[in-house]
Amino acid sequence: MQAPAVGRYRHFKGGYYQVLTLALHTETGEQLVIYQSEQDGAVYARPVAMFMEWIEHQGDVVSRFTPVAG
Repeated sequence: MQAPAVGRYRHFKGGYYQVLTLALHTETGEQLVIYQSEQDGAVYARPVAMFMEWIEHQGDVVSRFTPVAG
């Protein structure tokens, strides 16, 4: 699976986040996305597969995170 590029993304619920970098889980070797909320500055880690997945939301299938141009 293609990892997301560094940059700005919109979460399907409406928040905006900056992907800062990628990291490897020390025990499993799983690739993680390190990203930061533009709202409160909190930093999160999520497996690439989860970050890039399509999910069902209010009856529609949508991307969990969508890149934002600019």
